[in-house]
Amino acid sequence: MCLSEKCVIIYKLRLKIGGLCSAESFCIPFAHGRESLQDITCGQKGYESTMKEKLAAIQVAAVSALENAKQKTELEELRIQYLGKKGELTAIMKGMGQLSAEERPVVGQLANEVRGKIEKLIEEKMTALEAEAANAKIKAETIDVTMPGRTVKRGKKHPLTTVLDDLKDIFIGMGFTIAEGPEVELDYYNFEALNIPKDHPARDTQDTFYIDENVVLRSQTSPVQVRVMENQKPPIRIIAPGKVFRSDAVDATHSPVFHQVEGLVIDKGITMADLKGTLEVFVKKLYGEETRLRFRPHHFPFTEPSAELDISCFNCGGEGCRICKGEGWIEILGCGMVHPRVLKNCGIDPEVYSGFAFGIGLERTTMFRYGIDDLRMYFENDVRFLEQF
Repeated sequence: MCLSEKCVIIYKLRLKIGGLCSAESFCIPFAHGRESLQDITCGQKGYESTMKEKLAAIQVAAVSALENAKQKTELEELRIQYLGKKGELTAIMKGMGQLSAEERPVVGQLANEVRGKIEKLIEEKMTALEAEAANAKIKAETIDVTMPGRTVKRGKKHPLTTVLDDLKDIFIGMGFTIAEGPEVELDYYNFEALNIPKDHPARDTQDTFYIDENVVLRSQTSPVQVRVMENQKPPIRIIAPGKVFRSDAVDATHSPVFHQVEGLVIDKGITMADLKGTLEVFVKKLYGEETRLRFRPHHFPFTEPSAELDISCFNCGGEGCRICKGEGWIEILGCGMVHPRVLKNCGIDPEVYSGFAFGIGLERTTMFRYGIDDLRMYFENDVRFLEQF
């Protein structure tokens, strides 16, 4: 052991100073021997005071920041800043290792109190913000019953749909049922079964959309009739409405996509008179009782005999006008007696059964009914046009 005027060497010092409990010797400068030991203790107490001051400062800063927070995101940021793993309060807690055993509980209790106060303030502020947001939402959604209501713009049926529904009602009223079939059809059903030979002009690729050699986009709804005759025994009484496709350039009277409604009746003893009577009922119900009919001979591969049906112009009554091109008559459909070969192709004995068929162009029928002169208007979805019907 050695003593000097300026220092004291202490061996195996086990004072509770900053957690130092080693057997090392160290030298402490001092002016007076007794005062030096008190300085050590006072330094330690000073560290404790500093930690308490820091905790108090954290609490004051947190309270101020939380009071000014306006959003939930701000609260979360403040929680991380003060209580997170790298937060300010956590940093203070990590420094408690430098305190003595007697001082740690005191500072630890104070730190826990600060943490508890901050957590409580965060919870209260969160509740207040949620309530404020709920009140704002309720206020925004409040309906003033004295205000005039908003006008809801209602749509209307497309004229094609309106006329198609009328056609269905007319034929269903005469005992017909509705049949449907695929739009992508086999060449056999679209042509061969309907007595249309390989060299027929209708099979030209300029008129028909071919997918491959044996598959086409149907150019008529007649394939539906064939499928029905193959799978249903007579008597048969159907209409087959649907889209059809032909390779036409788009203009005022042509479109590559349009609609047909084809009809078929098969039974014993069916004659041309039955066809005429059926179509007469249809025309008068659709265009009016005063409408006159005219059948003109024509040719279709799948009917024999065949005819086209004209009606007296609904606009001029047969006197001649722009719509009927001065003739007084308008052609609306093709029809005829089902060809015996078509019946045979479908497994029906033409010696026992006979029948008639007809095909109505929906776009053309609608144009005549409403005086529309350009079928492109059907597909443009112009609200000004659609609102007229």
